[in-house]
Order: sequence, then structure tokens, then C-alpha cells
Amino acid sequence: MASLADITSLAKRRGFFYPGSDIYGGLANTWDYGPLGAELKKKIKDLWWEQFITRQSDMVGIDSAIISSAKIWEASGHVANFADAMVDCKTCHTRTRADHLIEDFLKIKVEGKPLTELSELIKDNHIPCPSCGGQDWTPARSFNQLFPVHLGILAETADLAYLRGETAQGIFTNFKNILDSTRVRLPFGVGQLGKSFRNEITKGQAIFRTVEFEQGEIEYFFNPKETAWQELFESWLTRMQTFVTDKLGVKPANLRTREHDEVERSFYSQRTVDLEYHYPFGFAELWGLAYRSDYDLSQHAKFSGQDLSYLDPTNNQKIVPHVIEPAVGIDRLVLMVLCDAYHEDKEHNRIVLKLKPALAPYTVAVFPLLKNNPELVNQAKAVYESLQSKFRVAWDDRGNIGKRYYYQDEMGTPFCITIDHQTLEDQTVTLRDRDTAVQTRLPISSLSAQLEKTL
Repeated sequence: MASLADITSLAKRRGFFYPGSDIYGGLANTWDYGPLGAELKKKIKDLWWEQFITRQSDMVGIDSAIISSAKIWEASGHVANFADAMVDCKTCHTRTRADHLIEDFLKIKVEGKPLTELSELIKDNHIPCPSCGGQDWTPARSFNQLFPVHLGILAETADLAYLRGETAQGIFTNFKNILDSTRVRLPFGVGQLGKSFRNEITKGQAIFRTVEFEQGEIEYFFNPKETAWQELFESWLTRMQTFVTDKLGVKPANLRTREHDEVERSFYSQRTVDLEYHYPFGFAELWGLAYRSDYDLSQHAKFSGQDLSYLDPTNNQKIVPHVIEPAVGIDRLVLMVLCDAYHEDKEHNRIVLKLKPALAPYTVAVFPLLKNNPELVNQAKAVYESLQSKFRVAWDDRGNIGKRYYYQDEMGTPFCITIDHQTLEDQTVTLRDRDTAVQTRLPISSLSAQLEKTL
């Protein structure tokens, strides 16, 4: 398996993602997507939306505001409970999450344990600072992850708001609006894609855990008296796994599920299962599935004074629906896809990004064999333009043909078309396969149909 350093090196070299604020020395835990990364991320999001929203008769989508009232986060419990345990090294002043420090050193899960127990584990096991090796730590203390925002011209009169810590609350607070403006009936789901923000200290795992990240969350509402939540839960878990393997092309052997125990579960969840991927740093959460019962709607109804119940049209009875929530980190999907596709071809001394063709930023690249031959260049441009209406096509006329092939291999481009002297004679081209490096001769007229077969 490739190391995380290998992945981040390729990502920066080929334009998948870069460190944020790079020319100013960087800003910790922030990343920018480059041209290839933006394409890959969009394709993953589009697949998610198509699979879970567009093609489902029981699903609708929304796009809620990033900045939201402080009252929302008080009602949801995030102001009181959305916190990490932090410790500081007294020697070098490095700050880190206590649970990450313990888990990395002792290889045990401690999420959800009280602060005193975390402090004792660090002290009793003489856990060293990852920066300086010292073992003198401050006691663990709570640190809220929400980003406060003050709306107003004058600080003393500004209204407190928060950047959302998850997209889910925008769905719950719009539940009544959705019922009033659509004809949805239980069971139904509401999904959205969007940015969330968490002021947390991360472990330097590239785009896996950042302060600004994108989520794909679904809240699936149902009547617990009519729908067995256990069956619904298992069906969503299967759909999550199928999406990762079938749509994103990830190897099933690199996936596993992990059940949260009572201590680890979030305060709102009655059951939580993580779908984990084997990243270079080990198995880690990719997609979470939680049974939130009626916690969120009940809390918002209580704090807002609004009726957030559902009127069953079959018997005119009101109920507060329960919720199953599949929530995935889009950035984690991107990192997973890159890790899973990364391949070192020692036979040909090249690195190949074996992306599923439908995910590749470019489907095909077109090369004239020689840059200084007008006939070859004109013919290559004609082929390039003929394919643009159906495919994302790259153009490259720099360097020798071998280097151009290897450049596209690292970009994940499934096919390369070379226009050479024989093309001018018989209107055939060379089509090279990324994964096998095998070259096939075929007529220009059949290129489009041949490429469509792979998508």
C-alpha cells in the first residue's frame, strides 16, 4: 500500500489538492482542490446525488444556509456537547486531542470516555509527546468545536450565530417547510451536500480530517410503529457499501464495518455503525450510519415552540418521525478513491492512478506525435474537437510521447490517442490503455463508440 506521503505528493504534483494558503506558509488543517481534484470531487458528489436523491422516489434534496442561529445549536445539543478533549505538552506547548494521542499510542478506542479517565491513561502509560518526546501533559479539558460568528456592524450589538458543524440540522429545522411545500409522505428522506466547519485539532492526515469539509448527509424519516428501524438501518448500510464498491470502484477487501459501543456513540444516537476504509494510516471512518430516533425534531419543537410533527393522512394522527442518518465525508471519499487507485507499476517504472473511468477527471488525452508538424497537429485538433461534445478531453503536445503517456497515467486518464504519420494515410490512430499500456490501432470514426463502452 502507498504511504500517505506518496498520495499527497502525487496530489500536489498533478493538481488534485494543495495545502491551503500555500504561498504564505500554509494554514494548518486547510486544503485547496486543484483542477483535477475539483473534477474528481464534483464527479463523486454528482454520483452521490444521482444515486441517493435523483433516482429515488422517496427522496428530496435541499441546500441550507452555512451560517445559522445560535438557537439551533443550543437546541441540538451541540453547544453543550459538541466538544473534544484537549491536552497540551508542557515542554513544547504542542496541543493535541487526548483521544487521538491515546489511540495512536495504545491502539485502543477511547472516544466518549470522561476527561479524568483520559488524563489518567496518558499519565499512567507515560505517553510521549509526538513532537518532543516529553511526558508532562496538562489535564484533559473540553474544547467546543463550533465556530462562532457575530452578525452585525458593532460587536456589542451583534447577534451570535455559528458556522454549521454538520449539515443535518438544516434538514431538521426545515422539516416543517418541506412538509408544507411538497407532497412527501412517510417514509421519506431529505439529503444535502455542503460545507461544515469544526474547530478541531487534526493529526496531519491530509484531507481526511480538516476544519472545513464537505458532507453528504441524509435524514430518512419514518414512523417507528410501521417501519422496523433495524431493517431500515441494515438496508442503508448495504446501500452505502454498494455505492463505494460499485459506483466508486473501491476494493471490498479495503472496507469493514465497526459498531460503536454505548460510551462512544454520539449523544443523539441509539445505534451507530461506521463504514471504514483502510487508509495508509489504518482503518478509519468513511461513512457513519446512526439511528437518531426522534431526538432532533423533538428538541427543535421544544426550543422553537413550533409543531414539528407529521400528520398521517390515513388516520389523521400526529407523530414525531424517527430518523436514520447516513452521513459521509466527501473529502474522505476523494482520499479513499485516490488511495485505492494508486498503483506502482514496477515493470514499466511508472505510477498509475487506476481510477474508475467514470470518475477520471479526463476520459481521454489526444497527442500529435510531433508538435512541429502542422499536418499532425491539425489532424489531432480535429480529433480533439470531435470528442469534446461527449467526453472530457485533455490536449498535450509537449515532450516525448513516453513522458506524455506517464503524465496522463498519474492523472488517471483511462485512454490516450496518438495521431502519427499513419493517421494521415489511413485515418487510423493509436489508442493506449492506461492500466495495461497496450496500444490498439483503430479508425478515427470508431473512437467515440469505443470510449463510450468504458463509461
